[in-house]
Parts: sequence; C-alpha cells; structure tokens
Amino acid sequence: MSDDEWRPPTVLLAVDLVILTLRDNRLHVLLIERGVEPYRGMLALPGGFLGHAAEDLPAAARRELMEEAALPGETLHLEQLGVYGTPGRDPRGRVVSVAYLAIAPRLPEPTAGTDASDALWTPVERILTARFEVAFDHCQIIGDGVERARAKLEYTALAAAFCGPTFTIAELQLVYEAVWGVQLDARNFYRKVQGASGFIVPAGPMRKPVNGRPARLFRAGPGRRLHPPITRPVVVAAEAAEA
Repeated sequence: MSDDEWRPPTVLLAVDLVILTLRDNRLHVLLIERGVEPYRGMLALPGGFLGHAAEDLPAAARRELMEEAALPGETLHLEQLGVYGTPGRDPRGRVVSVAYLAIAPRLPEPTAGTDASDALWTPVERILTARFEVAFDHCQIIGDGVERARAKLEYTALAAAFCGPTFTIAELQLVYEAVWGVQLDARNFYRKVQGASGFIVPAGPMRKPVNGRPARLFRAGPGRRLHPPITRPVVVAAEAAEA
C-alpha cells in the first residue's frame, strides 16, 4: 500500500481508574454501575473518553473519577498502570484506554453521577474469582492493578499508611494478608518487618488489651522503600503469575 492510499485508523482514547482501598480488612476496588450502553447495568471501572483534544490524560482521569463517583482525584496519587488496546475490547469501535492506579486508605463512600447508575466499593476477590462479571476487559485491568498493589507492599512502606498513627505488628500483618490474600506466619512476619530498615519505629508504651498479653506499639518510620523487601510467600507469587 502506498503512502497516498494509507489512512490512519480512527482510534478513540479513554482512561480507566483502578482505585483500591481496605475496608473491613478486605481489599476493595471502586466500581460503577453503567447507566448507558454498552453494558448498561453491568459493573465497570470508572472512566471515559477524553473531554477535548487539549485535555491531559491525568486530568481526564481525575475528572472522570469526580464525575462518576464524586471522589476528588486531586487528593489521590494516580500512577499509570498500563495501556489497553486489544481490538474488540469496546463494541463502540477501536478504543485504547490508559489505566491509572491509586491505592489509598480511608476513602469515603462514592456517589454515582453522570452516566453511572451507582458507585460502590467491591471486594476484589469477587471479581478475580469470576463470581460476577464486569464490563469490557476490566477484569484484566483490575487484576493488573491488584498485582501492582501486592508488589508495592513487598518493596515500599505503603502498608503502614493503612494503619492508625500507632499500631501493632499484628495489625500491620492484617494489611498484608488482606492485600496479598493469604495468611502469614506471625513469627516470620515479625522478623521480616523488624529487619526492614526504617519501616517502623517504636511508639511509646505497650497497648494493654482486655484479654491477652500487652502488645508493643509502633508508628511509620522514615523509610519509603523496604530494605530488604518483604516478599510474598512463594505459593502466592506462583498463583499470581498463573492468573
């Protein structure tokens, strides 16, 4: 085909958002119920097309998050997760979507808006175990976002942000178990956490529970990256690779 005959394909550019948080010691993802076709009535990630030619991609992501779920994107750290452009992923035409990821504690209840009929926090295991279907290729995007979150807990101090100002190592372990989806050996976890330089530091007197032994309190330390990293159990890493 000559240059004169070639015409670039029409491609629509969109953004999708994977917003993850912990609620009741379970990892949840923000979903909206679509109020318009295609996939009307199905759950999907918040997102949409660019508003205009001059709109930046991160700006579009924050706008869609506010419009569809009433969550202020300016308060979240959005990082690019990936680009999804498999032909046929959207029945409206050739659509390439740039997905963004945010992982944050204590996020409020969402409120549906624009073309969303509802907005809700949904446990990720319901999606990853195919207990119900989500629209488009959003199951794949959610899976990629969860894997990124799990990896972040291995090499960053992100988990401490999901605890209170002071916390016990047992409470920190609950965060890891919720995100990784596995039970951890308490003694081994304690050793790994204490061995990660700058991850946590002692925080005053011990907490005295109603029953049981007093627990030592900690707070987040100055470190942002874990040295050495706190790695997932081998079986979890293998399962993630097969997913």
